[in-house]
Amino acid sequence: MAVARRIGRLLEVTVPVVVLDQVAKGLARASLTPGEVHEILPFANLRLGFNRGISFGLLPADEAWGVLALIGITVLITIGMAVWSVRAQAWQESMALALILSGAVGNLIDRVRDGMVTDFIDLHVASYHWPTFNVADIAITFGAIWLVADSLGIGARRREAA
Repeated sequence: MAVARRIGRLLEVTVPVVVLDQVAKGLARASLTPGEVHEILPFANLRLGFNRGISFGLLPADEAWGVLALIGITVLITIGMAVWSVRAQAWQESMALALILSGAVGNLIDRVRDGMVTDFIDLHVASYHWPTFNVADIAITFGAIWLVADSLGIGARRREAA
């Protein structure tokens, strides 16, 4: 498959996911107040939060140098994911990487614009709450699961002509 077609396929996944992520975060910032909990299902709430660290609030970066370091690391990972996705021979691998890339770009936009990432989805079972997350985190998670499943040979793996 030609490189231009692979780039087009990458953009067909990345652009809509990034737009959905940014629109959802914008709506969350406009309609939710930090600290307020809005139950939408018995196991799911909307709760606005801001993440200064990496995924799910790990390794917080409260200092300017930490934010810049996270931005730099994310840019490098994003470039690597884009190149890997375009070079991937298997459709499944390429799409999984495109999802990971989409999430990285969505969160990178927040971090560059605000110095932190907007989170608003709160899943819980009884009193245990998973760290609050967003659409970009969902894309990264599903992409990573898909990539691991594909690498383990779960599901059909088709090679494309180069």
